[in-house]
Amino acid sequence: MITPDYCRQMARYNAWQNEGLRKLVPSLPTGELTNDRGAFFGSILGTLNHLLWADLLWLKRLGVNVVPPESKARGVDVTRTGDEWAAARFKADGAITLWADRIRAVDLAGQISWTSSSGEANSDKTWICVAHFFNHQTHHRGQVHAMLTAAGQTLPDTDLIYLLE
Repeated sequence: MITPDYCRQMARYNAWQNEGLRKLVPSLPTGELTNDRGAFFGSILGTLNHLLWADLLWLKRLGVNVVPPESKARGVDVTRTGDEWAAARFKADGAITLWADRIRAVDLAGQISWTSSSGEANSDKTWICVAHFFNHQTHHRGQVHAMLTAAGQTLPDTDLIYLLE
């Protein structure tokens, strides 16, 4: 089982990584951000949008008072520009950090139930869902990192150990 300290550390890691992206993404031409690069969510912006959307869905499922944006495309359409994404991402990271700062061990015990974006009823252990929440962020940011590198951008380190120093 994960701990509240794990949640706080991963929230810090998420915010740290997204801060680097928020500095870079708005400076890129929209075409660079929306070009289909063959990733699961197509483009850099599509992948960043999916992750933003999913983070807000998971926060809501975890009891945080947020309103995930409406999307019929698993989130790829929730922002249209790098600037719009950066502002929404900043807000979402603040909500994640506040949630993690308040979490207690008892909050990670038990189960949560939710309806997926496709309408399917689900239920699982809360701690598994929280671990998935953070793993999902790292997974898709890795895809974005690869797409940005292929587009000729230089990004800072992504290794968690560098946050810990």
